[in-house]
Amino acid sequence: MNRKLFLPLGLLLTLCACGQAPAEAKTSQLFAMDTVMDLTVYTEADSLMEDAARLVSRLERSLSTTDSHSEIYKANTTGSAALTDSTSQLLDRALGFCEKTDGALDLSIYPVVRDWGFTTDSYQIPSQSELSSLLQNVDYTRIIYSSDQKTVSLPQGMEIDLGSVAKGYTSDRLIQLFRENGVASALLNLGGNVHTLGTKPDGSLWRIGIQDPLGDSYLGVLSTADQAVITSGGYERFFEGEDGTVYWHIIDPKTGYPAKNGLISATAIGSEGVYCDALSTALFIMGPEKAIAFWREHQDFEAILVSEEKEVFISPGLAGSFQLTEGSPYHLTVIGHD
Repeated sequence: MNRKLFLPLGLLLTLCACGQAPAEAKTSQLFAMDTVMDLTVYTEADSLMEDAARLVSRLERSLSTTDSHSEIYKANTTGSAALTDSTSQLLDRALGFCEKTDGALDLSIYPVVRDWGFTTDSYQIPSQSELSSLLQNVDYTRIIYSSDQKTVSLPQGMEIDLGSVAKGYTSDRLIQLFRENGVASALLNLGGNVHTLGTKPDGSLWRIGIQDPLGDSYLGVLSTADQAVITSGGYERFFEGEDGTVYWHIIDPKTGYPAKNGLISATAIGSEGVYCDALSTALFIMGPEKAIAFWREHQDFEAILVSEEKEVFISPGLAGSFQLTEGSPYHLTVIGHD
């Protein structure tokens, strides 16, 4: 069994000293939500990184599927739970994304993902009868959520997981914290979920490397500011069956099997991390044709879609800011509006 995890990284260039010296870079590395988080924040406030760590810890305790004190754990084990403001807000948004993507994103897929072993690294190929049984309880429309009462109730046998949106939501909350404390420049990498605040201190754009899903190098580089850049790909976590078949962790809610609809990587770029987090998963599951149609319908985000045929489709807003690496074997196509 193999597991490889590649993370899109901020490509930090040397900052020139021009005009007033920028605030000092404060850095912090945390392990939370089953991933390494690297925070680089330009601030004079020594305590701000501690505040950020406490915020991440609070969110993890509320959203965890394994912490017996979390609201999600209680909902999964007892069928219902009262929610804190943060969990209620995130669940509300997540259910909206499930509806918007027509179920490509589905919070109730968690028991299926667990049965494949992706939550425990104890990988296995479930039998068709197991999957058929589990899929009977995969249906986000049956989740009963009250925004007024801040409660959630689940049908018997259903369990949910907010992991598909948790890191994006966390980066949004961190960006909000930094803004409120006067920070104008920051780079967050939450296990491959990259989120930038402003530009680099010298005023230039951040350069974010997008992982080549078929190799160990970069597919290309995106120049951006004040954006979340979030990628989902089969290369992030996978195992090989005895016959050499590769099974990855992004599960299609309709089949219960790893999504293999023609894409090997999907990146969503936008101002809101939680939306991009949800979209990167949903677009990957949709496959290229449906993902492109989804972009054309909504056009409220940018996208980089990599197909099995080494086609890279980018939305028009990225035409001047995304470049393939020199000598790339991929072919770049800008998505038309219709």
